[in-house]
Amino acid sequence: MLACLVIAAPSRAERTKPLVDLVNPFVGTLEDYGQLTPAAVAPFGMVQLGPDTAPANHNGYDYAAQTLRGFSHTRAVGVGCAGAGGDLLLGGDYVGASENARMDKGSERASPGFYHLRYGGGIVADLVATRGGGVARFTLPRAGRVRLRLDPDHAYAKRISATWLTNTTQDLRAELVGGTVCNAGAYRLFTASTLWRNGRPLAMPVQMGADRRAFVELDVHGGDVLEWRTGLSSVDGDGAALVRETELGARSFAALYADTKKRWQDLLDHWRPTGPQPRRALFATSLFRALQTPVAIADSDGRYRGADGVIRHAPAGHQRYASWAMWDNYRTLMPLLALAYPRQTQDIAASLVELYQVGKQRWATKHEPFLTVRTEHSGVALLDFYRKGIPFDAKAALAGMAAESDTLARATPDEQIEAAYDDWATGQLARELGDGARAQRFGQKALAYRTMWADVFQNLGADADVVKARGLYQGTLWQYRWAPVFDLPWIVSQLGPARFDAELARFFADDLYNMTNQPDIQTPFLFAWRGHRVQSDRLVRRLLDLPINHPYTNAGKRPAPWHGRSFALTPQGFADGMDDDAGGMTSWYVWASLGLYPLVPGDPHYVVLCPSFNRMRLRTAGGWVLIRRETNAYAKASWRNRAGVSRALGPMLAHADLAKGGELNVGCAGGF
Repeated sequence: MLACLVIAAPSRAERTKPLVDLVNPFVGTLEDYGQLTPAAVAPFGMVQLGPDTAPANHNGYDYAAQTLRGFSHTRAVGVGCAGAGGDLLLGGDYVGASENARMDKGSERASPGFYHLRYGGGIVADLVATRGGGVARFTLPRAGRVRLRLDPDHAYAKRISATWLTNTTQDLRAELVGGTVCNAGAYRLFTASTLWRNGRPLAMPVQMGADRRAFVELDVHGGDVLEWRTGLSSVDGDGAALVRETELGARSFAALYADTKKRWQDLLDHWRPTGPQPRRALFATSLFRALQTPVAIADSDGRYRGADGVIRHAPAGHQRYASWAMWDNYRTLMPLLALAYPRQTQDIAASLVELYQVGKQRWATKHEPFLTVRTEHSGVALLDFYRKGIPFDAKAALAGMAAESDTLARATPDEQIEAAYDDWATGQLARELGDGARAQRFGQKALAYRTMWADVFQNLGADADVVKARGLYQGTLWQYRWAPVFDLPWIVSQLGPARFDAELARFFADDLYNMTNQPDIQTPFLFAWRGHRVQSDRLVRRLLDLPINHPYTNAGKRPAPWHGRSFALTPQGFADGMDDDAGGMTSWYVWASLGLYPLVPGDPHYVVLCPSFNRMRLRTAGGWVLIRRETNAYAKASWRNRAGVSRALGPMLAHADLAKGGELNVGCAGGF
């Protein structure tokens, strides 16, 4: 009789310091090394209440800056173009002081949901965020006259319009319309703020300047505490006020922070790594970034704005999400959410299905509910969710995916590969739903890219290492050569196994790989998929931990490579020019550290490799998984299910096994 395998939650001694206390929000906030900020934010939060500096990086803050412009309420999470800062910039100082204040960098602190800074003449700013609300608290060091200001024209990208709807500190409302990331579309946001003094609401008129900025002036005593309490809504001013009263209300700053920290702890506690604290801290910080997107947009009453501008209601007990960067994160973030956070993923899936139903665009629409980038490969993510047991209206998804196919760009080699992947996903979902005719049609349509691949990629020419050669969006032909992950066996057959392996090895030996962007981030795991795991183990460990050459930018190849770590627990937390891209890269770090990788989103299997941690406990839908790293010169791996039955593993582990709980033992060759 077989004994059942019980994977118990780890003891306090095993866990040591909780991950929530190891997060460092300053990682990736220096210049163009990640495009992140230390803003206060809740999991999947609309509000990212944080400092805006001069000079600024893409998110309005630069760790090296010494000058504070104020504090704004929204951010995009590590995405590019020319964005800087966010909506509703607020600030305050004594009358006569410069609006651009000196920052006391030694006082600056941040943790999940919280930010602290002393600036100017000694004013202390403390910020806290909930999903849709934020509190900016200012503690005044001395008596005097203080001027508080709110700037509605400050924006991430282009400010299209800003309208004050009321003019009292009891309920100051604004309607803001701004350009989304890269100004490809527009989003509409409503704000509702109240001013509190020493724990009580303050009623006084708000003055409006000729520059449309709102301001109030008042006399204060030393030690007085002023608070702006603000709610955001995609719907209307009443929605913003409801969010403010529901999420913030009269609760103390400390209580709000404790609640947001608890929400972070609940999510981060799905992962229990055992290992050196710096490694655990970088892992925790990567998870913290990954779990900020997409953004939960439904108000406290369930109302939200769709991408078509129509106001809808989320079902009771459910959320709706926006702020998409699917081209960047469908390979890594979406599979991560499906594995560890199936409840949230169910609502994310419903939100993606709705995109198809309301007229999904490649980039943002003119009626977005929040900052967003682009939505390509939503169908691949939905197929992946479906095959991993996430419930949603798959028939509606299939209809939308099929209809979108004729609109997909197919002019350049990369576009043909990416459209083929979408068509493959459509055919595979049709097969799952028993639609044989559609499965056959889209299966054949997906494989039509092969003629182009054989012509362009089988024998690479002189332009193989030229960024944007032949119209590529970003990347080189070398990097896109490996992109058809849904059709890898065919590519191996075209090149021949020996040539495939040799040219994959050359790809890395000649520094042709680009760790700073997404098109080829799966390639380090191809060795393990081919049965040569030690090669993947060595390569991934180097990418995780050691300085490497980074020859590429999105626009071209550098005259000399930038040399440094891809991921680090410092403000210069990423390679030069490497954006986190809405959790796309930090999720890669989580997967690589875990020792698993979703090589083909849409195919519910993971490549197995050597994990970074000696032990990792992961909570999935069906129970705890223990991942154990063992010294084994033969680099063998085995899986033991909850019934106690063990089996040897090849290169892959099925999601169905992992989701039920069990034990994964991975032998790691000497030196790892």
